[in-house]
Amino acid sequence: MLGLKRGIVELYPHEADWETNAARTIAELREVFGANALDIQHVGSTSIRSICAKPIIDIAVNARSIDWFCEQKDALIARGMLYRGEDVHNEILFMLGTEEIRTHHIHICRPDSEEWRNYVRFRDYLNANREAAKEYEALKLSLAREHSSEREAYTLGKAALIARLLTEAKEWEKKAQ
Repeated sequence: MLGLKRGIVELYPHEADWETNAARTIAELREVFGANALDIQHVGSTSIRSICAKPIIDIAVNARSIDWFCEQKDALIARGMLYRGEDVHNEILFMLGTEEIRTHHIHICRPDSEEWRNYVRFRDYLNANREAAKEYEALKLSLAREHSSEREAYTLGKAALIARLLTEAKEWEKKAQ
C-alpha cells in the first residue's frame, strides 16, 4: 500500500516495498537534483522497520543551497512535484502523488541544518532502539484512532514524544561516536 488521502490518518504494518520504493525515488531525485543535493535519505516512519506508519514515504534532502530549489520550483512542478512551501522552519516541502492522494513528502532542508540531522538521527535511533520505537508506535496508533480524519491533531499529539525521543537520540548519537 502506498499513498493516503490528504488529511486522513491510517497506519499500516511496515512493508518492505516502502524501502524499495524509497530507494527508487531517491535515485530519480538524484538525477533531477544533481549536485544541488548533498545527500538524500529515506526518513520518517516508513523507514523504521518495526513500526506501523502512514503509507507516505518521507525523503529528506540535504540541499547544497535551498535557493536553487526555490528558483527551480516551476521546473520541479512541471516534473510532477507538488509544491507545499515552507511549512517547517528551515525547509521547503514538495510532494509526489496528486492533490487528493499523497505518496511522498520531499523535505528540502538547508545545508547541514538541525532539521536535516534530526530526520536522520530520529530514524537511526528508532531503528536501533526497539523499545523507543514501540513507544512511538503505541502513541501513533492511539492518536490515529482518536484523530483518523484530523491529521493536524494527530501530528500535534506526537510533538512532545518526538521532542523527548530526539533528545534521547542526540545522547545516543554522542555515545556512539
